Amino acid sequence: MTTDNTYSYTPQAILRDVTLRDGLQLTGKPLSTDRKVEIARGLLALGIPELEIGSMARPDLVPPMANTLEVIAELTAEELDRCWVWVATPRHVEKAVAAGARNFQYCFSASESHNRANIGRSTDDSLAAMPAAIELTRDVGGRIQLCVATSFTCPFEGEVPADRVLSIANDPRADGADDIVLADTLGQAVPAQVAALVTRVRDESPQRRIVFHGHDTWGLGVANTLAAIGSGATVVDGSLGGLGGCPFAPGASGNTSTEDIAFATRPHWLTPATLTDLVDIATPMLTELGEPNRSRTAEGSRSEARAFEWVRPVS
Repeated sequence: MTTDNTYSYTPQAILRDVTLRDGLQLTGKPLSTDRKVEIARGLLALGIPELEIGSMARPDLVPPMANTLEVIAELTAEELDRCWVWVATPRHVEKAVAAGARNFQYCFSASESHNRANIGRSTDDSLAAMPAAIELTRDVGGRIQLCVATSFTCPFEGEVPADRVLSIANDPRADGADDIVLADTLGQAVPAQVAALVTRVRDESPQRRIVFHGHDTWGLGVANTLAAIGSGATVVDGSLGGLGGCPFAPGASGNTSTEDIAFATRPHWLTPATLTDLVDIATPMLTELGEPNRSRTAEGSRSEARAFEWVRPVS
């Protein structure tokens, strides 16, 4: 079945699901390698264009990411072409490359305090190491993103000046990055703020894909995502059931829901049937993890208003 795209959000953006990385960071229960691979393949089969599948963060600090290398090794080269791995050092890239990964999200914070809490070094030290990470990525024909966490607010310093983010976006040590990720790590931004920063990055920094990574802490995840798309973001992040959060950012809660972003933007791969399948991937996973489902779309799909085509069919 295909749907009428009359209500597709314009302009369109690629939806990247980050459940298997950012979504799992704060969960108290781990998922096995086989289970993660099953989820990744299920999402790719539905047509989701890109995924985050794990992180090279220290497993003692972020235990749910401990089997990332095993997950990478289980996926095919074709599947890995659509997958991203979080890294923070060139050594992370080396280890992930050895397992088969080719696409990397090189992440550090605009906020000095958060970078020291999250990465254990200064922001400038992270930038200084990025050229080596870019070179390693180029050697294997991969892609690398400049990911700027706390692009809007910091849990320790408050609002982050836009000029600070622009200085990172224009730093020559980030030359060669395929994309720039602007992360509302705490979910405290508002749509006008998101639109303003995305517009400035679009107009005042090197041309590359702009990725918006939002959280729904204050209930504006979808609104901020739409504001980002309207201002030039061509990739947006979401997590199944709104799962997620940063272990080193007090006050951060779940990511913007993948289901909610998909329903709002109506990408070409989304149909009532694939939406049902998406919810059916999320529901058992969240139950297994003991986590609530924060997706309003998942809730709405269970409505008794059967005349609406997006309501799941009676089983």
